[in-house]
Amino acid sequence: MTTIRGAADPSSLIVGLAQTPDRLAALVAGASDSALDAAPPGEWSARTALAHLRDDEFMVMRLRLERMLIEDNPDLTPFDEQAWATSNWNSGDPVPDLLADFRAQREATLMILRRLQDDDWRRTGFQPEIGRFDVHWWVGHWVEHDENHLAQIQTALGAAG
Repeated sequence: MTTIRGAADPSSLIVGLAQTPDRLAALVAGASDSALDAAPPGEWSARTALAHLRDDEFMVMRLRLERMLIEDNPDLTPFDEQAWATSNWNSGDPVPDLLADFRAQREATLMILRRLQDDDWRRTGFQPEIGRFDVHWWVGHWVEHDENHLAQIQTALGAAG
């Protein structure tokens, strides 16, 4: 089974996830539409990364969490981020809408995580490109996913500035 990176305790992981909406809002505050839509070669724009975080929250991250909590060892389908990025999911939504939608989706996630019992954190799932992992590992991965996209947004905005 895949091990937990950093082995952070569940409460620290929850705090990390809870901070992301405010960190995103601060990062994009005052950015122009042209800056939000600019992207370094081969990378996503800040707006695309924001749309990805919003959509990924309910289509992938929380869905996998929920399946691990209600099913025994579910097989979880990989998510093709590049196919998503070329679809019309990232159709230029206004940043205030993206931030509000993400905040609402994240709050729904946090409500689930705050209610988990010790045994829940050890429930497992399987994904072909990752292997078998438990809820604790998945939430740690989720925090890293947030960090990666926060850095991506910062880079995109810096390249546009």
